[in-house]
Amino acid sequence: MVPHENAINWEKRDVDVVGLREIGKRDYKCAHLEQRGWGVKKRVLVTGGAGFLGSHLSERLLAEENEVLCLDNFATGSKSNIYPYLGRVDFELIRHDVTFPFYAEVDEIYNLACPASPIHYQRDPVQTTKTTVHGAINMLGLAKRLKCKIFQASTSEIYGDPKIHPQNEDYWGNVNPIGPRSCYDEAKRCAETLFFDYRRQHSLPIKVARIFNTYGPRMHPNDGRVVSNFIVQALRREPITIYGDGSQTRSFCYVDDLIEGFIRLMATTEDFTGPVNLGNPREFTIKELAEKVLALTGSRSEITYLPLPTDDPQQRKPNISLATERLGWVPKVPLADGLEKTIAYFDRLLSGEVRELGIITA
Repeated sequence: MVPHENAINWEKRDVDVVGLREIGKRDYKCAHLEQRGWGVKKRVLVTGGAGFLGSHLSERLLAEENEVLCLDNFATGSKSNIYPYLGRVDFELIRHDVTFPFYAEVDEIYNLACPASPIHYQRDPVQTTKTTVHGAINMLGLAKRLKCKIFQASTSEIYGDPKIHPQNEDYWGNVNPIGPRSCYDEAKRCAETLFFDYRRQHSLPIKVARIFNTYGPRMHPNDGRVVSNFIVQALRREPITIYGDGSQTRSFCYVDDLIEGFIRLMATTEDFTGPVNLGNPREFTIKELAEKVLALTGSRSEITYLPLPTDDPQQRKPNISLATERLGWVPKVPLADGLEKTIAYFDRLLSGEVRELGIITA
């Protein structure tokens, strides 16, 4: 068989062939391209890449000239979130459920796949647990085979209804193991266990981030989370529903700030694994949030009060000292600025500007 005239004859190139054979053909090609001065992009796998956080992470990775392999089964993600990237040669979308094994050649893995709002994760609690635990096992197995860094999107729900305030990474939490939220809380705790066992047993380079309340454009309008709930209700002139008396507190981190934390954590040396809290330490009561949304939207919606759901935490605020010290990270976007951007997104969404992209708003 006569080789194509443009085919690369690896044996005749001016590179160290013997040494390169030891690290495999794929790395061989990368080294060859680097020696030619062409540079090499990282190929990054993002599970849950069509979701709220996953789409923003994919956007950031593409902006930094990486190739993105986006994995999503669209249980809660939306193609509209990644619509602008579908025609790009450096972006690949694959419909896949992470509870089943997946094989690809990548340089880094961000494991974000899991429904994150109570409405979504309580809809099928068994599947939620499987997605988080089996998904972690499958992605860790892939990372082990590839010997690549892997990032776990963990959660502040690790801390449950905390007895200390604010919460730091050394706190073990106060979690109900058999309640309606346990499918998510305990599954995320188990996933962290798996990540650190793979680290201890296989020396796998891991990064674990505990994510606190995050908001911004591309949140699902029907996910039941407090920021999206309040904004959608205000724009529709519907009553603002507060569960409990509104005195419970949360901290709200704008999505761009959170993604910056992801990137910085993944860039740390292998000796730093986390877990590390990522969230905004500025604390607000739920009633204060409702009042801010009403003021920014100009809505005349009334506030109504409903019973507090089972195991709903009374307070949630991150201690981000570790993130500040090791990542040089602090959130920068004030709540009012972030809410304005998020309100503008939902206003366009509800007015029908992006209906053609497949988002269902009613």
